[in-house]
Amino acid sequence: MNSIVDNAILNFDKALRTLVRNASVAKRPSPALSHSESQLTSNERQHSIGLMRINHTGEVCAQGLYMGQALTAKLATVREQMDHAAEEEIDHLVWCEQRLNELGGRTSYLNPFFFSASFTIGAAAGLISDKLSLGFVAATEDQVCLHIEKHLAGLPDKDLRSKAVLEQMHKDEAEHKKLALDSGGYQFPQPIMSAMTTISKVMTTSTYRI
Repeated sequence: MNSIVDNAILNFDKALRTLVRNASVAKRPSPALSHSESQLTSNERQHSIGLMRINHTGEVCAQGLYMGQALTAKLATVREQMDHAAEEEIDHLVWCEQRLNELGGRTSYLNPFFFSASFTIGAAAGLISDKLSLGFVAATEDQVCLHIEKHLAGLPDKDLRSKAVLEQMHKDEAEHKKLALDSGGYQFPQPIMSAMTTISKVMTTSTYRI
């Protein structure tokens, strides 16, 4: 079993790899590789960059959320599940960053803030109960799927590489949501889901350009 110091070091390393550009490595190749690059207009390219920046920040938030929850989860099985989900989310993080690099874009300057906020929320949920923690994962993944669906519809038709990345991400996120609920996660009522949607708009609106 890792000591408190060991866990602190591991979490610090994970945080750095999440926030430092090109520091994380994906286990799976990017789905974008299945398509060749298309010629996009300047406006189309900037719009794709904005949307992929939002998705990258969403994955930064996911890393913070899962790390916080794994730190305070009471059951070993829940901690393992959080760690496993975070590993899969690293693929998404890397894919989005790679796509931003291809488009000539950058990641959001606000990532440290959103990572810290997500880590705090995840740790707090884990302290309350594993059921709430898993429910928060399910609710968050539901929000992510909704964002991805909107972005798939909003991306330029020619940007097949970005769409391929988002399509695989949507599939993975839906699986994470199902797993969290099947593991006993609390299903949040609609008023809370609506509130989370409102809060998430702060992230999407700010990171599109910043």
